[in-house]
Amino acid sequence: MRGLTDTDPETERVQLELMRRASPERRLTLALSLSRTVMSLSRAGLARGTPGGSVDEIGLRFVALHYGSELANEVRAHLLARKP
Repeated sequence: MRGLTDTDPETERVQLELMRRASPERRLTLALSLSRTVMSLSRAGLARGTPGGSVDEIGLRFVALHYGSELANEVRAHLLARKP
């Protein structure tokens, strides 16, 4: 997997070998951790771009960006329907 990388080829080879040897449980744990990290970074970036934005507003922007505006609008409607 060459391309845009700053990883030394030998380091990359060792990393890939460790992943191949890892149990399915370990690979799943790593994948879930990476997903949480990426989602957290995405939300942090949206929060920086929305100074003073509420948690709901940032969450809706996240949904729109990653899952589409149609779903974000449905979530928005659901949240409004739940408010007293």
